[in-house]
Amino acid sequence: MAQGDVRGFVRDDMAGVRAAFEQNFTDGAETGACFCATVDGETVADLWGGYADAARTRIWERDTIVNVYSLTKTMAALTALLLADRGELDFAAPVARYWPQFAANGKDEITVAQVLSHSAGLSGWRAPLRPEDLYDWQRATAALAAQEPFWKPGTASGYHVVTQGFLIGELVRRITGRSLGTVYREEIAEPLGADFHIGLPESAEPRVAEVIPPAQEPFSGDLTDLQDNAAHNPRLDTSVVNTRAWRAAEIPAGGGTGNARAIAQVHTILANGGVARGRRFLSEATCRRALEVQVEGTDLILGIPVRFGLGFAVGGDFMPGPRTLFWGGAGGSLAVIDMDARATYAYAMNRLGGGRGGDLRAFVPMSTAWESVARAG
Repeated sequence: MAQGDVRGFVRDDMAGVRAAFEQNFTDGAETGACFCATVDGETVADLWGGYADAARTRIWERDTIVNVYSLTKTMAALTALLLADRGELDFAAPVARYWPQFAANGKDEITVAQVLSHSAGLSGWRAPLRPEDLYDWQRATAALAAQEPFWKPGTASGYHVVTQGFLIGELVRRITGRSLGTVYREEIAEPLGADFHIGLPESAEPRVAEVIPPAQEPFSGDLTDLQDNAAHNPRLDTSVVNTRAWRAAEIPAGGGTGNARAIAQVHTILANGGVARGRRFLSEATCRRALEVQVEGTDLILGIPVRFGLGFAVGGDFMPGPRTLFWGGAGGSLAVIDMDARATYAYAMNRLGGGRGGDLRAFVPMSTAWESVARAG
């Protein structure tokens, strides 16, 4: 792919960001991708390029959108923070306060914070599920309410790959009477004009990029029973994700569709003390609460050390600073919120990389961008 095929702009001091993004295509690592960065709510880099399909017949346009898997969890977490800011959701409260049926099988003391930090012991469903079962909200949530935890809640994190979205979403539904996707759309995305969807309208289908499978499935090789359950019950390969049924359903832990511009735009709320586009969405205090580490250590599902706050991973050696929130999606999408620099960074693509920890496609242009932001001071 020629360098001229990457479109968009970068701030004058960010030529290295464009070069790093272009290099992903030059190296053959990407088919189609987008990157965006903001500082103080203003866009300082907005790039896109490549193709929206494996056959390379559709150009990746400015408004192309793509499934970003677990990066969707950052939008679900932001929706939960919105309710908490209004006093409607208490992170310290038991889930059963809002969802009485959830108390079954020893779950009466599981807190909302434990759900947000993947430490509720509900990393998967005990009953076998098919992909289409996830399109039945009542079935998916009732099964979680009825089952017992896989481990003692609060003692360790075990990444709730798909279940977390249903758990948060049912809390949102019980409190507001609306689905999580509806609350997110009406109270976050639409006021911001952000092109990110949890439950994609049919009118947006022509703009969706095809998700291209990785050479190696992220959860393969030797797995514990717990890991296998979380990753493969049900199996969600690209033949599922590339369907209208998947995109139309609300899967708040992994079914979100959008692009880097929308992701970076939404997260300006957290980066800027709760204010975006001149509108206050959250108090500064609630934004800071997302940084409060709930659990840390080697995650039982991911098998790597993680520090989970309320809905996001916090800090880390490879992040721009300790007051950083981040998370990504299977295959390589990534969102980073630097609350000290008041900056957001987002990367999305359609070719999935292998491995549970992703790869460097997002990290190189993103780290180049935050180094530029740090120099600009």
